[in-house]
Amino acid sequence: MCNLYSITTNQAAISALFRVVNQYVGNLAPMPGVFPDYKAPIVRTSTNGRELATARWGMPSSSRALMDATKKRAEKLQAKGKTVDFKELLRMEPDGGTTNIRNVASKHWARWLGPEHRCVVPFNSFSEFNKIEGGDVWFALDETRPLACFAGIWTNWTSVRKVKEGETTNDLYAFLTTEPNAEVSAIHPKAMPVILTNPDEVETWMTATWDQAKSLQRPLADGALRIVARGVKEDQTGA
Repeated sequence: MCNLYSITTNQAAISALFRVVNQYVGNLAPMPGVFPDYKAPIVRTSTNGRELATARWGMPSSSRALMDATKKRAEKLQAKGKTVDFKELLRMEPDGGTTNIRNVASKHWARWLGPEHRCVVPFNSFSEFNKIEGGDVWFALDETRPLACFAGIWTNWTSVRKVKEGETTNDLYAFLTTEPNAEVSAIHPKAMPVILTNPDEVETWMTATWDQAKSLQRPLADGALRIVARGVKEDQTGA
């Protein structure tokens, strides 16, 4: 599971590569470490064309996951002798979000698979954790860490992300995962992000029907990635 990546390429280069028309990110600083629930840049389609915006990393979790978490919370409160309003407890259940999406056949994700909810997530490198291999192991397309993107989805959602924030409305995003290729499998055998590497793939992801776009949920070819750093939490050496 990829829960850490970097985006250090400047916003002008991002806008040029992904043919962005509008920008809503202000002065976008390099982000050597993007963690779950951080705000980070995404490219999505609006009525006026492609736009560069920021969103919080983590799509809404399923209703079942929130229900299970609320039941556990209710049981703990009841064990302490407290009265529980379960409906209100469920409404205020914190949801940090789902960062990686594998099972696109799930009804939970089906509502966001159309072009209007698809986005690309720019990155220069991403990390998979393996304690034996030195902790965080960083991957990129090559040693120069060129700009690439994950195939993502986004939505605008009202929920409780953190208890101290209460209920807020945010743009949220996550990206798809798939089985790993040879390089990632050696470090993290369960999954790797879905990566788009050329303009045709980006165009298909952003505009095609789901029957066409779903073929992009596949690993990169073996040999397409390089390990560019080990044992560091943030990829300070990104381009």
